Amino acid sequence: MKNILITMTAVAFFAVSCNTQPKKQSSDSQKSNEVQKHAIVDEMNKLTPSEVSKGWLLLFNGKNGEGWRGVNKTTFPAGWVIEDGNLKCIGSGRGEAGAANGGDILFAQRQFSNFDLKIEWKISPGGNSGIFYLGTEKEGKKIAKTAPEFQILDNDLHPDALLGKDGNRKAGSLYDLIPAKPQNTKPAGEWNSVEIIVYQGTVVHKQNGETIVEYHLWTPEWNEMVKNSKFSSNNSDWANVPKEGYIALQDHGNDVWFRNIKIRPL
Repeated sequence: MKNILITMTAVAFFAVSCNTQPKKQSSDSQKSNEVQKHAIVDEMNKLTPSEVSKGWLLLFNGKNGEGWRGVNKTTFPAGWVIEDGNLKCIGSGRGEAGAANGGDILFAQRQFSNFDLKIEWKISPGGNSGIFYLGTEKEGKKIAKTAPEFQILDNDLHPDALLGKDGNRKAGSLYDLIPAKPQNTKPAGEWNSVEIIVYQGTVVHKQNGETIVEYHLWTPEWNEMVKNSKFSSNNSDWANVPKEGYIALQDHGNDVWFRNIKIRPL
C-alpha cells in the first residue's frame, strides 16, 4: 500500500509540474512582449539630430494632445486618446453620425503653406478617416468642406472603396478627385507611412515609399475637376483652397491611429 501511495503522489506531482510550466513560459513571453512594446514606443514620435538641423517640426509628442484641439473648438476632445504612443480616435461604430464625443482635430499652433508632411496611420476593419491639409475653420462646417483630403480607408470592407470614380475614394487618393495609383495600401490593422508635399500649388501624395497622387491647385484643370466631383454641389467655393491652412485629422466614427507626425516648412 505504501508503494502505491508513493507512486500516486509522484504522478500527481509530475502532473502539477507539467501544468504549471507553460504558465511560466507564458509569463516570460508576456514580459518580453511588454519590453518590446516599450522599446518601440520609446523610439516613436521623435526627431533625429539630422531632422532637427533640416528644420523638421514634431507635431505630436506621443504623450498627450499638446498643440492639438477640436475643429471649431478650444479644447482637445475626449473622443481622442493617447494609446501606446499613438494618437487614437475612439470609434463610435456609427460612422460620421457617431462622432459627437470626438470630431475632427487640427494642429492649432501654426498654419502651413509650403511643406513636407510625414505621418503614419492604421485603420480598424471597415474603418474610414482622413488627413486634411490647407484647411480653414468655418463656423458650423466640418473641415472636409474646406480642405483637400488624403483618404484613409479599409479598402476591403468599407463601401466607399466601390463608390466615386475609378477608385478615387480608396485609401491614399485625393478624396473623390484623384485615385491613388498604384494602390499600395496595407490591410486594416497594419501601419502605412505617408508623405504629403505641397509647394506653390503642386501637391504630391506618397504612401509606403511610392508616389501615388500628383496634382496642381488653382489651375483651370483643378477647377474643372472639382466641378465634376461631389464638392461642386456641397460647397460652391471648395475649389478656392487657401494658400495657407491647418493640418487636421478626421473622426469618421471608426477607430484610427496616427503616429510619427512631423512637418518641414519649405
